Amino acid sequence: MTDETDIGTRDRRGYFTPNARLDIAPMWRWPWRLPAFVAWLPHYFLPWNVLFMASGLAFWVWLMPSTETMQSLSPGWIARLWLINTVAVLIFYGAAEYRLYVQRAQEGRYKYNPVFPADRKIKAFFKGSQNLENALLTVFSGVTIWTLIQALVLSAWSNGIGNWIAFADNPIYLIALALIVPVIHQAHFYAIHRLIHTRWLYKHVHSIHHKSINPSPWSSLAMHPAEHLLYFASMLWHLVIPSHPAIAMYQLHVAGFGAIPGHTGFDRVEVGDTLIDPHAYNHYLHHRYFEVNYGDGLVPFDYWFGTYHDGSPEAEEAMKKRLQARRMPQT
Repeated sequence: MTDETDIGTRDRRGYFTPNARLDIAPMWRWPWRLPAFVAWLPHYFLPWNVLFMASGLAFWVWLMPSTETMQSLSPGWIARLWLINTVAVLIFYGAAEYRLYVQRAQEGRYKYNPVFPADRKIKAFFKGSQNLENALLTVFSGVTIWTLIQALVLSAWSNGIGNWIAFADNPIYLIALALIVPVIHQAHFYAIHRLIHTRWLYKHVHSIHHKSINPSPWSSLAMHPAEHLLYFASMLWHLVIPSHPAIAMYQLHVAGFGAIPGHTGFDRVEVGDTLIDPHAYNHYLHHRYFEVNYGDGLVPFDYWFGTYHDGSPEAEEAMKKRLQARRMPQT
């Protein structure tokens, strides 16, 4: 098995930093190089986006009510949908949390912050437990708002509201749309993330999510209900652009389940003798420093707008100078 020191180093406090610096996707680099793009392309799909595409399609084909049922926004089928989503969240989120943070199957190897949240009581959290508060927020606020938006979009489709296209009518367009679903998520997430980092919204809304400075999988959807509403609203884009409900479901799952990898708190996840990169470092740096990496890196908004942190000492120094300049009184 690969030794941790082959991937990164630890400082005197035990914080892990990967040796490789973050970089933007090669499709945004100029001059554009085809070999670099081809080498990167599998990472765009595997493993996460293929998994979320499959789960969204499976939900659409096997678990959604009939068209006739969804034409009316009745409590019965919406409650059933909430239960399905809750079970899925408990399985996906619970499995990641159990393996990495309860069972501690790989102990602290590749963990950015050496402390496990359950080992400390933190007064800022309900009953001093980060995990308990995060899980409650995820299920009772997150899954509820997730389900309500899902029900709204599916009911709109059932009633012919929106620009819906059948696959038989335009398969090339719909395949292309499915391919850029993660890009739509990135653009939506960056926009609402910058919004909720404005002073008032951060204090009253987004600060709840940032209580988890040392995130774990249950931190992924630990948000204020207003933030859940903004976050899951990415599915509503499919009422505006020509789309198909299966692709709208994929969009929803990129948001709902795609939050997990960025909050694992580990740079590598051990699966047998294989190391999987959850691509968590970008968002971990945001949780650690707050004012960097508002996006998840697929579309380099932070690189373009000067808030990119690639994990290097140079990026840290640039961040400190930027924040210091912002605090200086205007003359």
